[in-house]
Amino acid sequence: MIDLIVRAQASWITLRARFEDETGAVATEYALLLTLIALAIVAASTALGLAIAGKLQSGADCLNTLPNC
Repeated sequence: MIDLIVRAQASWITLRARFEDETGAVATEYALLLTLIALAIVAASTALGLAIAGKLQSGADCLNTLPNC
């Protein structure tokens, strides 16, 4: 009976130590931060590209209808 109690306590201590261990948390936080930064860069690049394409298209339209510009 005492052996069963000792095993249960040892299992509880091991399980508790696994949940309290935060060694992998730093790497996970950095990976999440890197992913969010990458998504922000992609979104900004896409928006900038669309804005530049719009300005170039309006310039091309202006040159095609030169007297009306």
